[in-house]
Amino acid sequence: MSHSEIRDFTRGSIPKQLVIFATPLFLSNLLQVLYNMVDMIIVGMDCGTVGISAVSVGGDVSQLMTFAAMGFSNAGQVLIARLIGGGKQEKIGRFVGTMSSFLFLCAVVISVLGLVFQDGILTLMSTPSGAWQGAAEYSAVCMAGLVFIYGYNIVSAILRGMGDSKHPFVFIGIAAGTNVILDLILVLGFHLGPFGAAIATVASQAFSFLCSLVFLIRAKERFALNVPRTTFFRWDKEMLLDLVKLGVPMAIKTASIQVSKLFVNSWVNSYGVEISAFAGIINKIASFSNLFSASINVAGSTMAGQNIAAGKYRRVKKIMGSIAVITLSIAALLSAITLLFPDFVFSLFSDDPKVLALVDGFLPIAVLLYLGSALRAIMNALLNGSGNYPVNFVTAIFDGIVMRIGLALLFGLGCGMAHYGFWLGDALAGFTPFFIGIVFYFSGKWKNGKPESDSE
Repeated sequence: MSHSEIRDFTRGSIPKQLVIFATPLFLSNLLQVLYNMVDMIIVGMDCGTVGISAVSVGGDVSQLMTFAAMGFSNAGQVLIARLIGGGKQEKIGRFVGTMSSFLFLCAVVISVLGLVFQDGILTLMSTPSGAWQGAAEYSAVCMAGLVFIYGYNIVSAILRGMGDSKHPFVFIGIAAGTNVILDLILVLGFHLGPFGAAIATVASQAFSFLCSLVFLIRAKERFALNVPRTTFFRWDKEMLLDLVKLGVPMAIKTASIQVSKLFVNSWVNSYGVEISAFAGIINKIASFSNLFSASINVAGSTMAGQNIAAGKYRRVKKIMGSIAVITLSIAALLSAITLLFPDFVFSLFSDDPKVLALVDGFLPIAVLLYLGSALRAIMNALLNGSGNYPVNFVTAIFDGIVMRIGLALLFGLGCGMAHYGFWLGDALAGFTPFFIGIVFYFSGKWKNGKPESDSE
């Protein structure tokens, strides 16, 4: 690659590249999970179990609104990586302009729709009456600041697609630090509860986005990023079509998983505020597990995308093998910690005896969550990196809706396991991408048709 800031993953040590690229992504995700946890912990200190429930429900609603940001930015990252692997760097600028303006438009539309239908969503979630006001305040503020979340995801997708995972980590670090400071001031200092936590979250995200945008503008020459201004208003139709074809399945998967979780949580919330609060704790623990999977998945998708575009199929198989070793080792470690020290893990979030009484029944489900997260990363790297639209769409529907809702209903209602059954169904549904990916891998349809080339 002629530009020093653009990384070439088609040669060199795969484990080393994977670890170096994924580590900042992991730290970025860790910081994001931690500062989301800070909202819950600090609000819990000030408002108790009701506050935890409000942040949990409000966070679920606002997280749902990010489906387009996550789906299309991940698709954009893969497409940028494929342009680099195919030696078409000169097209990246036009693609960035098209993707950015399209996603900002999505942010505005989704934000407005979210605010209009907020009460209906909270009702569908069976939000506990005591947590309703706090959940409404938290989600409304977050949805109003949705454009900043989308903006950060756009910049991060551009950088990660070019192989730069360090700077996105810096920017999420800025957001995390700002969030903690504002949480302490607004929640513990001014006792603004969930409303104050939401303001802290949005303000920190806005500051982080502005910092990342300034950096990208200043570093555009180092990334050979020549973005014609006209592309922000006159989109490249072919590039937009590629983004939509790959981004829609990814967005659907993100949205459907969130919708399914809202559906499951609506049943769970109906069992009372303690169950609702414990569900919020589970979501944070699952997020902590998924951040390992997501980090390796993002790194693997970029690396696989470049190598598939370059026709280096044997190298793609080695990438998948390295991902398996890393993610399964992490799943084993997390399982051991959770099983050996459950009281320590769960008491980090709440000291309510009624909430902690639910821990023992959840421990086997936690192990399934960790294992599903590990296996998912292996095949998602191939599914996403291949850019195969139909398979990504099928995976989105089955992973996000059919299996999650179906299994949750089967165990929760059909088998009479109540809230534990809903959590078990959600955990088992996490294995869906792995089984679909296995079939996809052996079919060979992930190859782009180029002659195989494995020269280093």
